[in-house]
Amino acid sequence: MESSLVKDNPLLLPLNKEKTIYDGFITVQVTHHKNDSPKLHCSWQLKHLLRGYEHIVKQVNSTQYTHNALSLSLQEVGLKSRPDCSSIPPPQYYSQLISEMETLGWDKLLSIDTEFRTLRLKAQDSSGRQHILTIKLKSKHPAEAPECSADLPVPLAITWTPQSTLEQLHNQFLLVLDSLTDFWDVLDEIDCKTWILEPEKPSRSDTMRRITIGNNVSIKVEVDPRHPKMLPECCLLGAEHVVTPLRNKLNANMHMWNPDSSVLHNLRDVLEIEFPSPATHEKSAFSIECGICYSYRLEAAIPDQVCNDLRCGQPFHQACLYEWLRALPSSRQSFSIVFGECPYCSKPITVKMSAQKS
Repeated sequence: MESSLVKDNPLLLPLNKEKTIYDGFITVQVTHHKNDSPKLHCSWQLKHLLRGYEHIVKQVNSTQYTHNALSLSLQEVGLKSRPDCSSIPPPQYYSQLISEMETLGWDKLLSIDTEFRTLRLKAQDSSGRQHILTIKLKSKHPAEAPECSADLPVPLAITWTPQSTLEQLHNQFLLVLDSLTDFWDVLDEIDCKTWILEPEKPSRSDTMRRITIGNNVSIKVEVDPRHPKMLPECCLLGAEHVVTPLRNKLNANMHMWNPDSSVLHNLRDVLEIEFPSPATHEKSAFSIECGICYSYRLEAAIPDQVCNDLRCGQPFHQACLYEWLRALPSSRQSFSIVFGECPYCSKPITVKMSAQKS
C-alpha cells in the first residue's frame, strides 16, 4: 500500500522508517452534478483509509466545480496509513472520547498520545500520594474494554461494560488506591525513618525493603499489600555471629507483634534494637564496598556475602565471591555451595551459586 499511496499522492512524506505513518496532502478527485450528491473517486486504498470521513471530504468540496482537485491535510482528518487500516477509529470514537474527558475533567489528564489511544490519568489517594493510571483504548471504545495498568503491588482489576465511561474507570482506580493506603503508609514510614539498602529507588509496586541494622547487617522484610500491618516475612542478612542472636530474638518475641502498632515499631520491639535513621547516621557508614571489585553496587546487587570471622567481617558481592572461590585450586563444591577461603583473612567462607549459575 505504501508504494501505491506515494505514487498516487506525491505530496505525502513518510514520518517513520517503516513508512507506515505519513504527513502531507492527498489529492482527491470529487465529481458531481448540481442536482446529484457528491461522489468520491480515488484509489481503493485511499478510499478504505477515508472510510468514515467521506462527509468531511464532500463538505469541503461542496463549493468546488466538477473535476476540481481537493487537497486535504492528513492531520485535519487524523488519518494515518498503517498495515491494519481497519484499526483506524471512526469519527464517533473521537467525539465519544472528548465527551467522556469533559465529564471526567481535563485536569485529570496527564498526557495523551498523538493517536488518541493511550491516556495517562492522574489520581490522588487519601494520604495525598500521586498515582498514574495508563489507559489504552480500543478502536471500538466503549464497546471494547480498554487495557489498564498502574504502578501497584496487586493486579489491577477493573470492571468494564459497553456502558462504562472513563469517569467510572477513574473512580474504580480511586477505590483500589484507598484499599492500599495502609500498605503505602507502612512503607513510607520505613523509607522515611530507616536507611534502605534495597531497592535503590522503590516504586509503588515494590513490597520488599532491605533495612539497615548495622555494618554488614540488615533485615529484608516482605510486606503483604492486603494485610500490611501483620508480621511480614523477614530474612536477616549478615555475619552469622551477628545474625544468630537477632534471629533468636525474632523467633522468641514474634508473639508480641501488635497489628495496631506500626510495622517499624513492632520490628524494633521484636528485635530489641534501634534502627539507624537519616536523623542519626549517614548512609555512607553502611555502604561498604565489595572486598573484591571495590564497588558498592554491581548492577542491581550490593555486597551481601560477609566473612563470618569476628576480626574480618568483610562483605562481598555474591557474584564476585563465587568467581573468586571458583578460581581457587583449593576450593570445592557440594551441590550449589562453593567452599573456600576468604580473600582477606583466609578463614573458611562459603557462597551459594545464584540461580543463573546453578
